[in-house]
Amino acid sequence: MNYRNTFSVCLLGAALWATSGTGIAQDQKPTIGQANEAINKKLEKGLAELSDLRTKIGDERLPLARQLAGLEKDLAEKRRAFEEIGQELAEKSQGLSNLTAELKSLRAESAYLSTLLTDYNREFESRLHIVELQRYSEQLKQTQILLEDTTAADGDKLGSQLGVVETSLDKMEEAIGGIRFEGNAVAEGVVKPGRFVLLGPTALFASADSVDVGAVEERGGSQKPTVIPYRQEEDRAAAASLAIGTGGSFPMDVTLGNAQKVESIDESWWEHVQKGGVIMIPMAVLAGAALLVVLFKWLSMMLVRRPSKKQMATLLEAIDEKNYEAAVKCATEMPGPAGRMLEAGANHLGEPRDLVEEVMFERMLSARLRLQGWLPFVAICATSAPLLGLLGTVTGIMGTFALMTEFGTGDPKVLSSGISEALVTTENGLIIAIPSLLLHAFLSRKARGVVDAMEKMAMQVLNRVRAPQSAGAV
Repeated sequence: MNYRNTFSVCLLGAALWATSGTGIAQDQKPTIGQANEAINKKLEKGLAELSDLRTKIGDERLPLARQLAGLEKDLAEKRRAFEEIGQELAEKSQGLSNLTAELKSLRAESAYLSTLLTDYNREFESRLHIVELQRYSEQLKQTQILLEDTTAADGDKLGSQLGVVETSLDKMEEAIGGIRFEGNAVAEGVVKPGRFVLLGPTALFASADSVDVGAVEERGGSQKPTVIPYRQEEDRAAAASLAIGTGGSFPMDVTLGNAQKVESIDESWWEHVQKGGVIMIPMAVLAGAALLVVLFKWLSMMLVRRPSKKQMATLLEAIDEKNYEAAVKCATEMPGPAGRMLEAGANHLGEPRDLVEEVMFERMLSARLRLQGWLPFVAICATSAPLLGLLGTVTGIMGTFALMTEFGTGDPKVLSSGISEALVTTENGLIIAIPSLLLHAFLSRKARGVVDAMEKMAMQVLNRVRAPQSAGAV
């Protein structure tokens, strides 16, 4: 070829130049054949050396590649270890920061709790009944001395304060059934030993000789409780029996007169409803209608049956096998609206896929309308009840202003009827609306769950129905 001839000529020129320094005499000119032969020999020698070099490179490449792969693997492992150490260090640093922040927060909480306990211990004595001062005075005195001692440890101070808190909790627990304890009281100007009975805000005292028995109160700024003796012997005997622990009862009002006031305003449910006025009639009708609709829809939805997973799997298997008769039979045996939808779709298997989809979609829409029927009425009831309550509020306030115009604002009892109507109607409107909203949401969710299950079943069937190919398709 031409490029080989050109290469040979170049090699010939190189050989002629090279032979100028060899054993051939300057005056002796080589022939073209001799030059070509010398060039071919050098070319063969160069090719042999090139082949040997390639072989050597090939022999050394694999070990070097293995060594490089090992070094890369070692580098990757060291990088991974470095990253893990860095991550662990970051986690420990973050943990240390969190612990520092938590310690700071705990110290702040400790200081806050110490302040609260100091205030509580300071006020505990003022909240005690006059008959309890001598019972807890020693502990309170020791706690106060410890708090004022600057050399005392913080733990001892906190323990003493917590001891007062525990004592107060024990006092509250004992006060549920009444407390009996020994003490001294002033009776007829003489300090006498005896036993106290503390029932809520009322305290009784019975002297050791059972001579002085009566109620106890603080009088004249004295640090000792004063006994007000009972005048009736029956009350004295009952109080003495109660004090010594053998039982007994006596007439007293532990609420200091508040119980009678509360009893005077106590009312029945029907009286409470009557305060709402005529607005309560449509509200009651609305509540009853909503309750009936909810019960009917709940029972109807509870009776809705769904095809089992086994039936659905059998139907899908029949469709996959193009056994349409078995698919129709299986769909006919499925219960509920989902079964009717699948039955309608199975009756049109083999026809265009769009037709099957439309048929099932029609049955699903029918089932959805049937499931969601009357639910908007419950929502209307939930919305209308507060509006009726607001109407009652407006009419009640109008009545209140009319009474204020007629009788003035001097007697609050005159205004109570209009205010009661305003509040009662609002209260009952919310009582009707809140359960109605919750029940509407529950029933809507249940109906939506049935429809969603039908959609899922329809999609499973449609995914296995293939559109028929046209006659001209290749």
